Amino acid sequence: MDVSTTLWVCTILGLSALIAIDFFIGRKPHEVSLKEAGIWTVVWIALAALFGFGLLAFAGGQPAGEFFAGFITEKSLSVDNLFVFVLIMAKFSVPTQYQQRVLLIGVLIALVLRAVFIAAGAAIIASFSWIFFLFGAFLIWTAWKLIQEARQDQEDEEFEENRLLKAVERRFGVADRYHGTKLWVRENGKRVMTPMLVVILAIGTTDVLFALDSIPAIFGLTQDPYIVFTANAFALMGLRQLYFLIGGLLRKLVHLSYGLSVILGFIGVKLVLHALHETGVHVPEISIPVSLGVICGVLVITTITSLRASRKAEAAARESESKHIDA
Repeated sequence: MDVSTTLWVCTILGLSALIAIDFFIGRKPHEVSLKEAGIWTVVWIALAALFGFGLLAFAGGQPAGEFFAGFITEKSLSVDNLFVFVLIMAKFSVPTQYQQRVLLIGVLIALVLRAVFIAAGAAIIASFSWIFFLFGAFLIWTAWKLIQEARQDQEDEEFEENRLLKAVERRFGVADRYHGTKLWVRENGKRVMTPMLVVILAIGTTDVLFALDSIPAIFGLTQDPYIVFTANAFALMGLRQLYFLIGGLLRKLVHLSYGLSVILGFIGVKLVLHALHETGVHVPEISIPVSLGVICGVLVITTITSLRASRKAEAAARESESKHIDA
């Protein structure tokens, strides 16, 4: 897809305007209701769909299909990431009314960092076609790792700060309490970070680790930097509202990691086949319609089996509790 500089500029300005609107809406600290989260989740998904249909009308079915496949993949990976965001909020005891501000700025940091990752990935792919082998192998390994982690008991899982975050805290110091939405305050004559800034950095830097999986995954669906960037942008921008909408449902999606492992493994195989094809080996390539069908099918099946398993577990727990009371 041939994208002019003008279109790039207009797209970035349009996305910036949407981010500004989102920031304006969430500028006042408040507890986000399910109604508000639901409305804005629908709005963001509708905007992504509108953009995809715009690609269909002006660029054709191939770019539109790649966008939708990329958007759905990135969105599903983001849902899994929300569980880590829940752990981060609990770790730093973020007051409910400040959580939306934390997510807003944290996601903005993540979007900027992902833009850098995408630019680097596009440059590497343009220069070294063999990188598809590396991306494919990495995704297959990540899929296996996800399965292993899903089989472990994660009930007592807690967020652990990374080395960069710990180093920043030691360098600048951290206040002992939240000061509204302030990021810096003075204590005993010294300028120190507030817990608000620490948790924002935790959200932003943690997403860098998530990008190590998601960026190769979407490059396995399309090598067009414009589609990669816009699919990531639309997937991330609705993440704040999605957090409040399905926060209580995350623990019920018990099979999500299995579904994501299947998707990442599938895209990894697709990348390896594409790499072989690029080197002159005659192997079948997986088309975008097939990829889109597999991704959507896996997510639907995963959601259904997760909710059924959660209901059975809850029923068993109630029955066990009832027997214990009777005894």
